[in-house]
Amino acid sequence: MGTQRQTEIFQAMARPEFYPHAVTAIAQRDTHISKVFLTGPYAYKIKKAVNLEFLDFTTLEKRRHFCRQEVMLNRRLAPDVYLDVIPIIQLDGRYRLGGSGPAVEYAVKMRQLPDDRSMLRLVRRGKLENESLDALARILAEFYNGASTSARINTVGSWETVWTNTEENFRQTERFAGQLLDERIFRIIRAATQTFLIRQKALFERRIDRAKIRDCHGDLRAGHIYFADGIQIIDCIEFNDRFRYADITADLAFLAMDLDYEGYPQIAQRMIEAYLRYDPDPELFVLLDFYKCYRAHVRVKINCFRLQEENLSLQEKSRLTRETRRYLDLAYHYAVRFTRPTIWVICGLPASGKSTLSHELAKTLNAKVLQSDVVRKELFGLQPLASRDLPFEEGLYSPEASSLTYGKLLMLAQEEIEKGASVLLDATFGRRRQRDEATRLARDMDANIIFIECISPLAVLKKRLAGRKAGVAIPDARLHHLQPINASFEPLEELPDEMHIRIDTEAPLEASLRQILAHDYILLARQTARTIKNRQG
Repeated sequence: MGTQRQTEIFQAMARPEFYPHAVTAIAQRDTHISKVFLTGPYAYKIKKAVNLEFLDFTTLEKRRHFCRQEVMLNRRLAPDVYLDVIPIIQLDGRYRLGGSGPAVEYAVKMRQLPDDRSMLRLVRRGKLENESLDALARILAEFYNGASTSARINTVGSWETVWTNTEENFRQTERFAGQLLDERIFRIIRAATQTFLIRQKALFERRIDRAKIRDCHGDLRAGHIYFADGIQIIDCIEFNDRFRYADITADLAFLAMDLDYEGYPQIAQRMIEAYLRYDPDPELFVLLDFYKCYRAHVRVKINCFRLQEENLSLQEKSRLTRETRRYLDLAYHYAVRFTRPTIWVICGLPASGKSTLSHELAKTLNAKVLQSDVVRKELFGLQPLASRDLPFEEGLYSPEASSLTYGKLLMLAQEEIEKGASVLLDATFGRRRQRDEATRLARDMDANIIFIECISPLAVLKKRLAGRKAGVAIPDARLHHLQPINASFEPLEELPDEMHIRIDTEAPLEASLRQILAHDYILLARQTARTIKNRQG
């Protein structure tokens, strides 16, 4: 009955005389859960009488409730757009918008925003200025920092709920695998998602401790952002708290994924970097591809549902099918990126900050650190803090001993890569052949590799080395070793830019972490894209 009556109401709303204000033209927009009528000054949204497991609009009372929720929640980011919930009544056999009498339907009344001012339209026309992107980032940072958080929100945004959400997506789309969806790719994405969640459980728990789970938007896409009378962000999720209570990264990932899908990954990256200027959060880059993959698969699921609707034209079916396959391919690219192991080579002169940076980066990435000084001493039966102040390149620091040390270091790294885990190598790597061997290992193991060169002025290195005390610091390098080590250090000139970044370790540690993860996110994305292309070729 609800569906039949809604069909009649939709027919009435397609006529100008239905509205109590002047209407010159009416445009209609359809989604899987709502229908929108654009009348010029105002837009009216009706919730379809559907039950999709994750939402239930099948009764009039539920639709009224969620209309009210929509207005209340969207006023957080678009206070002047969401005007009211208007009853639709039936009088003398005719449907009317507003008036006295029992309601037969409810509509959300909105101020209609100009299509040409949506973020999507501006991006497509090359009209989105950096200032506008920066303003959006600032608004989002302020919104998230002020958004509600609580024990209940943390519970809904917990690791267990993320697992439930991802598995629900896969369960609801599994029946399309092998038909609409490529079954091999579907299963790779599912396995990658499960593996990431299992390995990074501590990270998800840490996000709760850092108050990163908030009452977010839930459907942050370029088509929902308008640069009109300021910045208006519309259409948040009101029908299921579980999809709105989430890590801030999950919200930002939706917008970034949407821009990637549209062919503007550079703008997505600029947006994320602009956001981090207002809310420094290095862990965001660890989670970003995971949540992009999740969001892309949400779009796969929605399109699969849409394709089951009756009365779709052949043209619309064809368009949705193409879209669905593109979203699945995008999810696959993200899945390969966040599961492909990476060898992080943290290199540089003694006292350049390698160990400090390695251990902080390891905590963020949940990866193991292999320190050459520890490996070297273990090879020679020494405890890590045992001190050996030997002349340059003598004893356990002879070229032969160093060759054994680097060989053992790479062997241990290979063991981590074979487990599917990333690994950090903390060592000088001052010889090109040492770097070549690490690069060869990455190639043979089908892993990414990034060289992070730690740099500090010589005066700073001397000061740090002069302060080292035996039995406290693991490295044996002392001030008198610096000059010969520096003289023999072969610059990293052979490395392409996509494998090599330089970090000034005089900068604050948090800033260095953000710089590394931001740069490496781009570099690893390029490496993975090339790997996927080579596999497909």
